[in-house]
Amino acid sequence: MAATDSHSSEPMPSLDGKAEDSVARSRATHRTIETVFRMERARILAALARFTRSVDLAEEFAQDALIAALRNWPEAGIPDKPGAWLIASAKRRAIDHFRRAKMAEGKLALLGIDSEAEVTVEPLEIDDNLGDELLALMFVSCHPVLSTEARVALTLRLVGGLSTEEIARAYLVSETAMAQRIVRAKRTLSDAGVPFEMPGYPDRGERLGSVLEVLYLVFNEGYSATKGDDWMRPQLCQEAMRLGRMLAGLAPDEPEVHGLIALMEIQASRLPARSDAEGRPILLLDQNRARWDHLLINRGLAALARAQALPRHGPYTLQAAIAACHARAHTAEETDWPRIAALYAALAELAPSPVIELNRAMALSMAFGPAAGLELADQLVHEPALRNYHLLPSVRADLLMKLGRFREALGEFERAAALTQNERERTMLMERAHSCRDELARKDGKGRGSAVQRS
Repeated sequence: MAATDSHSSEPMPSLDGKAEDSVARSRATHRTIETVFRMERARILAALARFTRSVDLAEEFAQDALIAALRNWPEAGIPDKPGAWLIASAKRRAIDHFRRAKMAEGKLALLGIDSEAEVTVEPLEIDDNLGDELLALMFVSCHPVLSTEARVALTLRLVGGLSTEEIARAYLVSETAMAQRIVRAKRTLSDAGVPFEMPGYPDRGERLGSVLEVLYLVFNEGYSATKGDDWMRPQLCQEAMRLGRMLAGLAPDEPEVHGLIALMEIQASRLPARSDAEGRPILLLDQNRARWDHLLINRGLAALARAQALPRHGPYTLQAAIAACHARAHTAEETDWPRIAALYAALAELAPSPVIELNRAMALSMAFGPAAGLELADQLVHEPALRNYHLLPSVRADLLMKLGRFREALGEFERAAALTQNERERTMLMERAHSCRDELARKDGKGRGSAVQRS
């Protein structure tokens, strides 16, 4: 009996320990593979889309390559150039697919491949030609044939590598609706025969503008969410900045690329100070500037310097220069508002827009008094583009409140609150409306007291 007890207390056989180690190593390898795939996914898709001339097929073969890596790498080890391995593996699967397809001869001929020959796809250096291919994928994802919403969704999916669920969650729509949006975008590209290649120089500037617009829209949605319960969605800001830096590496001589990066990084530096512990918004002039991210500010200022050193400055560089005025001011009182107003005037000449004029109205109010800003804001009341734009009544309300016109300000704050779809912003606007009511009640109380005394 004692011998049995002694035997039962012995440690587990070493084979089980080895098995556990093997399982742990396998799991670690799988995590590494998934990380590598996420990091290299955009480059892999770019190469495959160019090779197959189809986004759908590119995604299918990239997924096949991932599955092959999950089977192969735990035993063989992770290759020195995992991205190149994945591309080569995916291309082999593409060739096998076209060989099996009914139209194999025509498709293989289009790809320059002999259907009878033994095909060897050499693993590429991960940077060989992939810079151009990745830039081409950005241009395709942001093609003007697509709606703005489709361009945003497709760019985040193909270039950003976000899952459909992640994109849907960020834009507060159902995963099904977002999946349908992405499918329709791919079909539109296919039906339009959009080539998976860099556009020619005559079209490149316009197409680059479309890419920059998409990144700008993604960033803005993260910086000030248009709807929902969250004031900000920092993940979208981070993704827009990551894609912007990627674009800068692919198009280093384009000033507006650096201008947009500068704008995003300087603006993003304020994110830690833009809300309190409960998530309530904190406006720019009330923010604790010690909480601003000064590393991002320095990076943004450096990007701005690169943009300004190149010819042909555009609206993003001017907006970055405005953001830099705020970033350089240690306190709100030190802000160079006359310069900001002048920059907005230059921006309005370069890219006329009612929204820019509204921003200029606020700058004028800070530089020369609320009456100067209200005069311009009042001119925008009948602008069709601002009819349902909540920031117009919000700005007018702020200026009216500063002028002591509380009854008018109250109505504008309530109108702005009714127009916004963001719950945090609505709450803030209603709180400001209540402040106007308090001021009106206080004034009304004083008036009644004076009348009693006189009587």
